[in-house]
Amino acid sequence: MDLLNTLVDKGLRRELPTREEALAVLATSDDELLDVVAAAGKVRRQWFGRRVKLNYLVNLKSGLCPEDCSYCSQRLGSKAEILKYTWLKPDEASAAAAAGVAGGAKRVCLVASGRGPTDRDVARVGETIAAIKEQNEGVEVCACLGLLSDGQAEKLRDAGADAYNHNLNTSEATYGQITKTHTYADRVDTVQKAHAAGLSACSGLIAGMGESDEDLVDVVFSLRELDSDSVPVNFLIPFEGTPLAKEWNLTPQRCLRILSMVRFVCPDVEVRIAGGREVHLRSMQPLALHIANSIFLGDYLTSEGQAGQADLDMIADAGFEVEGAGTTTLPAHRADAAEAATAAHGGGVCGSAGGGCGPAADAEATGCGSACGGCSGHAHAEESPEPAPAQAEPGEVRPELVAVRRRGAGTDIAPNA
Repeated sequence: MDLLNTLVDKGLRRELPTREEALAVLATSDDELLDVVAAAGKVRRQWFGRRVKLNYLVNLKSGLCPEDCSYCSQRLGSKAEILKYTWLKPDEASAAAAAGVAGGAKRVCLVASGRGPTDRDVARVGETIAAIKEQNEGVEVCACLGLLSDGQAEKLRDAGADAYNHNLNTSEATYGQITKTHTYADRVDTVQKAHAAGLSACSGLIAGMGESDEDLVDVVFSLRELDSDSVPVNFLIPFEGTPLAKEWNLTPQRCLRILSMVRFVCPDVEVRIAGGREVHLRSMQPLALHIANSIFLGDYLTSEGQAGQADLDMIADAGFEVEGAGTTTLPAHRADAAEAATAAHGGGVCGSAGGGCGPAADAEATGCGSACGGCSGHAHAEESPEPAPAQAEPGEVRPELVAVRRRGAGTDIAPNA
């Protein structure tokens, strides 16, 4: 197929495809699907080999968000039965993070619901970052706290954050139909603040909210323009109790076409399969690893993910390998640029220059003003954290230590997904 040959050639040269070419990927038939995946896989292997980066989400503050994001189970007025709790203590968050790191996670993503952090919140998260890094040598930490005010990105960087996540979610043209309490421009501004502070910028999208192909292409082109190091691709989980509860628009084939389009537009960035992959890709998840080079290990903010051991088995069975802590995620040209930005700001940003954070937002998880990914959600506010598992050596994967807490476990709230 001439289209796919052209897209592969452009991807290997880091050349932006045309909008028409990106739209054509989304319009391919199911008969052409394996050809599309194979073409995207050539681009993925050029820049990332067969490595899969694991990211682990820790939900610092859950529910009770004042924003009205239609996709989110934590939104203002949501009737979804989810866990709600205020800020975890640093030691609780560190204990939660340790389970993911022991299972092979290279990055921990700290998520908090709300419109955006106060300066006191930023200081609190800084203490949490310090606790996590003290107990887990070499781990990357990404913060996802919502809309940032002036100076807050710099404070997070100085506290040891490597990256900041804030998703655009959908196109500028349709953003007002999804959220009314803040604007698309607010989101762009926060990504730019993080980038300007020397943090690795992580920003992605949610597919399946009723958007058009044009909307999907628009938001991915915008992410390329913002030069995000990491692009989480989330697939809407239509939560009961939210305005988008009836939006079941995705098939596994549609998800694979969307991921492929993202890879062609953003060939050399970390493309992460984020929230909703288990619900919508189902048995075709391993095929998606030929396109994306990053996933979340375990659960999301308010919904269950696949069991951590199953994630590791899937990666191995598909012929991929978990990316070690000593490996730089991004290709050399992007990693060098990240290091230069770090030096310019006098900080130690993103030890691996690995770009990207979780959060990603899944349909439900993306919500909160933070718009991050889901979370392993290890602790209800009143629960005592379990003892942290023994720390693995850098780059060592210890499957027997993967302890992913299911959302709602140990409470009277049923799992949500």
